[in-house]
Amino acid sequence: MTHTARRIGRTLALVLPVVMVLSGTLAVTRVPWAAHNSESQVLTASARTVSKHATSHTPRDILRDRLLVELQEKDPGVALTHLQRTVEGRPSLARHCMSIARELGRAAVEQYGPTRAHRFSRPVCDTSFASGVAQFS
Repeated sequence: MTHTARRIGRTLALVLPVVMVLSGTLAVTRVPWAAHNSESQVLTASARTVSKHATSHTPRDILRDRLLVELQEKDPGVALTHLQRTVEGRPSLARHCMSIARELGRAAVEQYGPTRAHRFSRPVCDTSFASGVAQFS
């Protein structure tokens, strides 16, 4: 009797956690969100469309996001100065300097307009800020 009980206990110890995990996973794969919508929206466990910014955690993306916020809260000149200082302090980010500066240029045009944004141009990262302003103008 103890041998059979022990075997049943081992089987349950192995199978029960697997069953619980699978049932929990299946329970959250479909969640109706908006009943007011004609088609119910569904959240799936394996979402395929995730925004870039939601998953971006590289040093380049963190720096870009921080500088874009700084550009909006202060001005593009402050953001460009911090970009230059950061690249000088962390040379590994130098390869991203031009693309970040161009993005800052585009954001400056959106916030200040092309004429005013162009006034903030500096020779940071080979005048990429001015290139971003010109592209977006």
